[in-house]
Amino acid sequence: MRACAAVVASGHYVLGPNVKAFESEFAAYCGVSDCVSVANGTEALELGLRSIGICQGKRVALVANAAMYGTTAVLACAAEPVFVDIDPSCHTLSPKALEAVLATGPIDALIVTHLYGRLADMRSILALADKHGFAVFEDCAQAHGARDASGRRAGSFGIAASFSFYPTKNLGALGDGGAVITNDPQVADTLRKLRQYGWTAKYRNELPGGRNSRLDELQAAFLRTMLPLLDGWNARRREIANRYSREIRNERIQVPSTSGEEYVAHLYVVQVSDRAGLQQHLAGAGVGSDVHYPIGDHRQPLFHDRFISTDLPVTEAACGNVLTLPCFPELTNDEATRVILACNDF
Repeated sequence: MRACAAVVASGHYVLGPNVKAFESEFAAYCGVSDCVSVANGTEALELGLRSIGICQGKRVALVANAAMYGTTAVLACAAEPVFVDIDPSCHTLSPKALEAVLATGPIDALIVTHLYGRLADMRSILALADKHGFAVFEDCAQAHGARDASGRRAGSFGIAASFSFYPTKNLGALGDGGAVITNDPQVADTLRKLRQYGWTAKYRNELPGGRNSRLDELQAAFLRTMLPLLDGWNARRREIANRYSREIRNERIQVPSTSGEEYVAHLYVVQVSDRAGLQQHLAGAGVGSDVHYPIGDHRQPLFHDRFISTDLPVTEAACGNVLTLPCFPELTNDEATRVILACNDF
């Protein structure tokens, strides 16, 4: 409320001092030189792709189990999505599957989605990028603060990375918001123009694909208030997730392995063959659940038969058996116990 009152009193509402300060603070947090904030995570994906030269005729590889967000951005750039299967254990992109796709033809860029808050296998992916010469763009909408053993954070591996600050994210605003981070000053300069109509000077539109996509001062102020709390929130999420992985003991429910800081537990996702049965059982015990995500991008109705020959067996299996359990910082230990007991009673 203090942040809100300060913004209202300041008279700065769009691209003001809070936006500038948040961009600087978030870039420093992620370990990169530049952060360019935008209106939401989906536009962060699209404008980020445009800033690295993705346009009509380009081919962009990505997974198909992440709710169409990346695919929507690729299509908005008039580029061609090339779907890659996932690792069965963690559901992030499989480097082996990517290598198989690369054997069929080149790609211009790869969107790496750190799904559920877990870092993808960046060492293997970057090695393939070096070998085949494609750009790596990270989708970090679910992975704010995730870092590898060396301390390198999500978003600092590729040429650029997008974030969403939707309220349910690990770092969420009180409305929509997004950002792209990068170590490339040219990419950052292009992004700043794209988010403001494609202007190179006021009222001079030179860049195609530009629009009004700006994080407002109020949301930036809220995000600045919450950023110092993010690592603590992530630690609590991970504590709950690791407890689930240790204490859910039901041969019908496959849980992820316990994890370190490479996982910020945006979502805690199990695999179960009788998903509907488990959901019904959990609901009867007063435990909520959800499915992230039930339809692969390549099987979405808007495509009709466009990707009929695309074979992604691990993705399709996951779409049929994943189930998300409650995992958020405010969850109490007693509530986590209720979730565990309900799963073990199934």
